[in-house]
Amino acid sequence: MDLLNTLVDKGLRRELPTREEALAVLATSDDDVLDVVAAAGKVRRQWFGRRVKLNYLVNLKSGLCPEDCSYCSQRLGSSTGILKYTWLKPDEASRAAAAGLAGGAKRVCLVASGRGPTDRDVDRVAGTIKAIKEQNEGVEVCACLGLLSDGQAERLREAGADAYNHNLNTSEGTYGDITTTHTYADRVDTVNKAHAAGLSACSGLIAGMGETDADLVDVVFSLRELDPDSVPVNFLIPVEGTPLAKEWNLTPQRCLRILAMVRFVCPDVEVRIAGGREVHLRTMQPLALHLANSIFLGDYLTTEGQAGQADLEMIADAGFTVEGADEVTLPQHRADVAGCGPHAAEGAGCGSHAADGTGCGSHAADGAGCGSHAGEGAGCGSVCGSHENDHESVAVPANEPRTDLVAVRRRGAGTDLAPNA
Repeated sequence: MDLLNTLVDKGLRRELPTREEALAVLATSDDDVLDVVAAAGKVRRQWFGRRVKLNYLVNLKSGLCPEDCSYCSQRLGSSTGILKYTWLKPDEASRAAAAGLAGGAKRVCLVASGRGPTDRDVDRVAGTIKAIKEQNEGVEVCACLGLLSDGQAERLREAGADAYNHNLNTSEGTYGDITTTHTYADRVDTVNKAHAAGLSACSGLIAGMGETDADLVDVVFSLRELDPDSVPVNFLIPVEGTPLAKEWNLTPQRCLRILAMVRFVCPDVEVRIAGGREVHLRTMQPLALHLANSIFLGDYLTTEGQAGQADLEMIADAGFTVEGADEVTLPQHRADVAGCGPHAAEGAGCGSHAADGTGCGSHAADGAGCGSHAGEGAGCGSVCGSHENDHESVAVPANEPRTDLVAVRRRGAGTDLAPNA
């Protein structure tokens, strides 16, 4: 297929596809999906080999959010029955993080629901970052706290944060249909604040909210312009009690095409499969590893995910390896500029822009999120999670909603039960 050959050549050169080419990837048929995966997989392997980075979410504050994001189970007036609790103490958060790190994660994403942190909240998170880093040498910490005010990104950086997540979620043209309590421009401003402070910016999207192909291409091209180091791709989990509970629009093939399009547009960026992979990719999750080089381990913010051991087995069976704590995630040309590589200038930080503000590269929650449905977190991850590990298998006709795969998290942070990692 001439389209795929062209996109592979461009990806290997870090050259941006045209909008028409990106749209054409989404328009390919299910019969061609393996060809699409194979082509995008060449680009993924060029820049990231066969490594898979593992990330682990810690929900510092669950629910109680004043924002009205339609996709989010923690939204204002939510009737989803999720866990609701205020700030975890630093030692509680550190214990929760330790479970993920023991399972192989190299980055911990600290998430709190809400519009954005107060200065007191930043102090709380600073204490938590300190506790985690004192007990775990070499761990990366990403904060996902919502919209940032002036100076807060700098304070998080000084506290030891390596990254900040804030997702764009959807295109600027449709953003007002999803959220009314803040704007698309607010989100862009927070990503830029993280960049300016020398933090590694993490910003992504949510697919499956009823958007068009053009909307998906718009948001991914906007992300490339913002130049984050990592792009989480979330697949909407239609949680009962949210306005988008009936939006079951995704098939495994559709999800693979979306991930491939993101990889072609952002060839040398960490592409992370975040919320919804278990629900929408299901048994085709291993194919997605040929497109993305990063996933979340275990549970999400408010919903349950695949068993951590099952994630590790999937990675090994698919012929990939877990990225070690001593390995640099980004390709050298990005890592050096970002201050994450072995040749980075001292004190340059782990962001995609060096201390002098220069950058390189290709291309949250609910404001916040490291990944998923922000607000819902806010989102550092995948927020609206996935399925309970002890669910019995259920025979469901193709393309029918898989509500059996959506379970509210009842363990880990905010509970007395052991986390899934």
